[in-house]
Amino acid sequence: MVNLVSATFQLYRHVLNKTVRSLTCSWVTMIALIVFAVLFVAISRIAAPLGIVGGLILGIANALLVGATLRLIEQSLSASRTLGLKDVTDSFGHYFWDVIGVGFVLWLPTMLLDMGLQANPSYGQFLLSAFLLLVFILLNPAPEVIYQVRHESTLDVFKSSYEFVLEHWIEWFLPFAVFMLPVILSPSGLFEFFSLSGRVGRGAGLDFFQILMLPFTVIGGWLSYLGLDPDGQWIVLILLTPPTAMAALLFRGHLFASLKGSSRRQRLFAHQFGARQ
Repeated sequence: MVNLVSATFQLYRHVLNKTVRSLTCSWVTMIALIVFAVLFVAISRIAAPLGIVGGLILGIANALLVGATLRLIEQSLSASRTLGLKDVTDSFGHYFWDVIGVGFVLWLPTMLLDMGLQANPSYGQFLLSAFLLLVFILLNPAPEVIYQVRHESTLDVFKSSYEFVLEHWIEWFLPFAVFMLPVILSPSGLFEFFSLSGRVGRGAGLDFFQILMLPFTVIGGWLSYLGLDPDGQWIVLILLTPPTAMAALLFRGHLFASLKGSSRRQRLFAHQFGARQ
């Protein structure tokens, strides 16, 4: 048991070192995230009064921006060179249909559950929350599956994500639990967790707005936990959210690659063998 814990922390240390190296070579991706966020907010305001057409426009914009972000993260993971402006412009169009496919498959049951919520608010809310929590857990690594695992269809993405979570759920969710600690331990922690998992679950982590709102919410929880004046939190939140979102995406990417390429037994053996050297 001690060796397993030690091997797991060695894994996180290795992934963290890779994340830091990737950050130094991909500063342009962080700037791109900020520009993408401004674009998404602008498109959201334009699309809001357009009804169904506006929803379609927003869905297309989300798929373009999320796909471009995944492509930039994919390139950043190698840390073989510093990314430039051309990498940002070339990223548009990558993984567009993957994001659209996942969103469409999840949209159908979510729409039905939303309709059930209107018909029966109490029972419908429970079913919707349970479904979104399940999606949040089982499809949590869907973004990494899209750009790291060869797949032929949306169902392949679901299958690969599900199998990955079953095999590596402890190592995958432990850093997230630590990251979320101030939110979970707050007086409204359970409500905040279900609310957050519900928002992320609706898009299986492929909602561009939630890519930024998740670290924004968690950083706010940490600042409140540390006792920072609420009036001064906004400046810190604005400054820290983009680099935190970038670091989280890179960390997830490196962690997924490390876990996907080895089993728990292999990592334990490698740790024990290295300790004997």
